[in-house]
Amino acid sequence: MSKKLPVVTGPELVRALERIRFVRVRQVGSHLTLEREHLHATVPMHGNRPLSKGTLSGILRSCEISVEDLRKLLGR
Repeated sequence: MSKKLPVVTGPELVRALERIRFVRVRQVGSHLTLEREHLHATVPMHGNRPLSKGTLSGILRSCEISVEDLRKLLGR
């Protein structure tokens, strides 16, 4: 399995996080905050524009999710 980050949009990432019990807590403008227990993530929702690699990497780190786990959640 490759450790390379997949290209993901904000809405795709939110659906993937909701599959592992993250819940929507609030939205301010185009940024959606999700939480699960002590973990939280803020995902920019800019339509179908892909998230930058740095943003995606930071979100995965804050959610304690590996790249392989994200690929499984996305079905890729």
